[in-house]
Amino acid sequence: MTEIIRDTKETQIKCTIDLDKTIQTKIDTGVGFLDHMLDALSKHSGIAIDITCNGDTHIDDHHSVEDCGIVIGQALKKEIFPIKEVERYGNATVVMDEASTTCALDLSNRPYLVYEFNIFGKVGNFDVELVEEFFHALTLNAGITCHLIYDRGTNKHHIIEATFKAFAVALRRALVQNKKIGIPSTKGIL
Repeated sequence: MTEIIRDTKETQIKCTIDLDKTIQTKIDTGVGFLDHMLDALSKHSGIAIDITCNGDTHIDDHHSVEDCGIVIGQALKKEIFPIKEVERYGNATVVMDEASTTCALDLSNRPYLVYEFNIFGKVGNFDVELVEEFFHALTLNAGITCHLIYDRGTNKHHIIEATFKAFAVALRRALVQNKKIGIPSTKGIL
């Protein structure tokens, strides 16, 4: 279990991540749509997330969404690394009605994000562009190489939710124990 606290002029965040799910998931970021997505991320990854954020949402949701990605990424990095006896790679395609997105990731300790989406606008009050900001912050701080690809769909809510779920399932698969593999790298370290 790892706890991260981030206190800036824009956000005050406390986040606990537990790969073993010995805590309950509780999410209150002040951004309703992000809460919904993080709940899906927790459920489908099998990782407990307890996060509260008090952010400057009177301006917009940008700082809260990005900073939540930062702290979740930092907590994941502390939980995952040094990596050993796990699959390391994970992928998933998740469909939600007409929408389909794919995630492939590598717990490489080399952060990189490929984000190929062509959706714009809002879901309720939530700016769709913030999804990329969230995943950029998370992958950079977690040390994950991640490719998120939009396959098809028209409903922005469905597309984004499928994306969070695809990431969650791919992460769950990458974290599957494999004692035979030891450290999953020919370098001997990640």
